[in-house]
This record gives sequence, C-alpha cells and structure tokens, in this order.
Amino acid sequence: MPTRRTFLQALAAPLVLSAAPRELAADLVICGAGVGGFAAALAALRNGLRVILTEETDWIGGQFTAQAVPPDEHPWIEQYGSTRAYRDFRTAVRDVYRRHYPLTAEALRRPFLNPGDGSVSRLTHEPRVSLAVLEALLAPYAGSGQLTLLLEHTPISADVVADRIRAITVRSRAGASRVIQAPYFVDATEQGDLLPLTQTEFVTGFESQRETGEPHAPSEAQPQNIQSFTACFAIDYRPGEDHTIDRPEDYTFWRDYVPKLEPAWTGPLLSWSMSDPVTLKMRDVWFSPDGAIRAERGLNLWLYRRIAAQKNFTPGAYASDISLVNWPQNDYWLGNLHGVSAAEAARNLRSAKQLSLSLLYWMQTDQGFKGVRLRPDIVGTADGLAKYPYIRESRRIRAEFTVVEQHVATASRKDGVAEKFADSVGIGSYRIDLHPSTGGNNSIDISSLPFQIPMGALIPRRVENLLAGAKNLGVTHITNGCYRLHPVEWNIGEAAGMLAAEAIARKATPRAIRANEKLRQAFQSKLVAQGFELDWPKPTAR
Repeated sequence: MPTRRTFLQALAAPLVLSAAPRELAADLVICGAGVGGFAAALAALRNGLRVILTEETDWIGGQFTAQAVPPDEHPWIEQYGSTRAYRDFRTAVRDVYRRHYPLTAEALRRPFLNPGDGSVSRLTHEPRVSLAVLEALLAPYAGSGQLTLLLEHTPISADVVADRIRAITVRSRAGASRVIQAPYFVDATEQGDLLPLTQTEFVTGFESQRETGEPHAPSEAQPQNIQSFTACFAIDYRPGEDHTIDRPEDYTFWRDYVPKLEPAWTGPLLSWSMSDPVTLKMRDVWFSPDGAIRAERGLNLWLYRRIAAQKNFTPGAYASDISLVNWPQNDYWLGNLHGVSAAEAARNLRSAKQLSLSLLYWMQTDQGFKGVRLRPDIVGTADGLAKYPYIRESRRIRAEFTVVEQHVATASRKDGVAEKFADSVGIGSYRIDLHPSTGGNNSIDISSLPFQIPMGALIPRRVENLLAGAKNLGVTHITNGCYRLHPVEWNIGEAAGMLAAEAIARKATPRAIRANEKLRQAFQSKLVAQGFELDWPKPTAR
C-alpha cells in the first residue's frame, strides 16, 4: 500500500497542460476552480461537454484547499441537504483517511469519521486530502482530453459583442497569454472577476433598503462595505520547544489595534475576548492546545477548526493536534480586495497577512505559547499562510432573480418555511452569517430557514452565455451570508455546469429554459436524476 505521502503526491499531481496552445476552444469555459468551479466542471464533464477550467492558484478546491477552510455545513448534512456529488466527495475524503492514514480502531469504527473532531464541522480535515480527492475525480477527464486544466492562470480581458461573450484571455503566472473560446462561460472565480471584464452588470457591498426592502439593509447603498476576508494558517503545538516566528513588521499596530465597529467591539482585537456574532456583546473565549485542565471561558479556539485530532491516529503518527486558524481575531476589515486598484488590493492583502502573523506572534510571545508552530507544509506555502485569502463576499451578478432577506430569514417568514421557488436547482442551509465589514459594521448573524437555490439567481439580466457558478449569484449582501458556504457553493456550481450542458443540448439559452415551463421541468428532472435535491423534506430554522 502506498505511504500517505506517496498517495497524496500521486493524486495531487498537477493535471495542467504544460504547453497549452495560445488559442484554445471548448464547449464550456469555467474561470475559477474553487468549490463552485470544480463542481461546475464535474457536472459539465459527466454530461459530455469539453471543458476548459482555469484557476488562479496551483491548487483546485478553493475554500477546501487553497483557502484552507474546513467545510461549514448544516446539521443534517449526513442524511440530506446536498447534491449526491457533494456527498460522494465527503465519503471519498473519509475513505482516504480510512485506507491510507494510521487511524485507531475506534476512529475506524465511526461511520461519520471527523479526522479533526473540530467543533465547527463534521468533516474537519487537512486541505491536501480534499485536493487529492478533487484531483482524482478530474483525472479521467484530463487523461481523455475532455478537460483542459490551466492552473496559475488569471482572466485579464474578454471579447464581448452585444450580449454575448466570444472569448476570454487568461494570463499565466509566467506571463503567457491564452485566448479561450466557448459558446458558454461560468464565472466561478472567488471574487466575480469575469463580471467587470465581460461588462456584466453586478453589485458589491450593501444594497439599499429602498432597493431590497431588507430589514438589515442600510437606507443608502454602500458598495464598498464588504465582508472581511481572512489569511488562514495551520498550527500544531510542541510543548517545551520554541517556534517563535520573527516579529512581524506591523506587529505593534495590530497588538494595539482596537476595532472601531458599530455596535462596539470593546478592547483589543488580539485578545481572548471578542464580540459575540449573535448578541454583539463581548464574550470570553479560550485557547488550550496543551490539554491542560483549565477553567475554560466559552469557546476553545484550539478545538474550533482542528483538522487533525491526535487521538484519532495511532500513537506516534501525529506529534500533536493540528488546528486551522480562521478566527474573528484574524478577520481583516480595513480594506477590500475588489472594487479598488490592484495596488490597494495588494496592500490590503499584505496587511491581512501581517494581521495573521501578528496573531500567531502574540500567542507565542505575549501569551507564552512558544511551542505553537506554524505548519507551512499543511497549506503548501513558504510563508505558512494559505495560498489564497478566505473570501466571504464576491461581486454579485444583477440577476434575473435576486434572493433577499425576506425570502429566507426566520423572522420574516411567519409560516416557518423559506420562500418556495418553482425554478429551484438545489437547496442549502446556514444562518445568515455576516462577519464584520469594511464599512465598520459589526457582525450580522440571524436565524434563517433551509432554502432553495433559484435558477434565476444564476442567470444575468442581460448577458446570454455567462452563468454564475459560485458566491457571485443573485443574492444580496445580507443573503450572501447563508449562500456562501461550501455545500451551497458546490450546488450552485454543479447546477451551472448542468445548465450550460442543457443549453447546448437544447440549443436554447439558460434564460429561455427558465422561462419555458416544459423546458424548465425537463431540466429539473435531469437534476434530480443526477442526485440534486430541489426541496427540503421538512422546515427547520437555524
């Protein structure tokens, strides 16, 4: 049996074309190979399309991998509430651990193995395992030539005539440009990068209450008021050793920084007290990597996103637990990554990384946890920070239909059921969970009901051959808070890939398929046949 290292290296071997031509063509071009982009590609490929998939980083998988965020999911995920392909992915992750990791007998017996036993998810695990599984799922299509995967390629321009996109130009990290053509395109980039390039109408930040009627929207639109993003990192703990990093350049600033948010976050950001996202009152949290018996004060951040629990593996296999740091203490809300110049975006990304490194340095020095060790090998980078920041909010299309707070928020639905959409292409569930934003707003975290994903939210109002395939669908700043999580993004992307395949097969635009009840229902029947759930079995608030 291959060793764990050999197995992961073999499955995660790049599928990228090493010498791709300067001009390429396919049935479908998908920009962004994150959760939604991957799912869009998988759906399109299994339905016979030739696909070109581009990705800005050298890892596919987005939130799972390059952003290093274990899946945030709803309580019923083991039974229902996702596509079959997403459930198969989760099963495959567990199978990798069962077949190739030295699990204890007790861990092996658990039907719903959670490798990290993190408190935030039922499947906290290492990013490279997701990467291995996702690469393996694409490998047959890459081998047959049906898929062309262009890693480290970023879209830079578009050829658009009237309401149709003819081609996208992408540039490799090495500087080579390639023109890729297709009858259909999916924007599954993390920040909706195709929207401005293709002149597709979009919105950013807060919409106005006048436009959406949402109870939590401001009276005037705030396009630059966007959710915070995070530079995540992985750590383990080696007591008795000193793994203190060099003092970050901006450490003094972050050590002394007190958030200026409304409602107020009192006290410094780098502390074991933080604003409760629901009540907005200050609450104590704790950090206990050494297992010492302590009077813990609420949430133990060490356990929160733990991705490897030492106790699940045979003695000696892991020298320590491994935990993923994606906490309120390293959310960055002092600037945006889109809607600003490239230079400003670069400055904001640098500052976010400095915040994360300062948090680590503060734990190691001020708090005395010298044995907390940065794990660059877990995230695949030299600096130990994830390859790409964790993006919570993207540009969003001006869609044929936009989901607003009144459709899904528990307080707005007197019958206890989210709005029913006749054009449903999937389902999801999560609280409306908005982290602090760049306009100075503290968290918005309110109960929502299990919801549907309307087809109209994937279709721009004007452009005919572009589909939203990730967090850039027709939702608002508010409803983005429950449509942005892993299984929902997967469903969005998978539906977009299938809708593109249906449009090509029917010789009808996605807009026409949605408008024609017979075509729409035929498409929805195909979705169900391929493992989609279009409605919830029962209403339950979160």
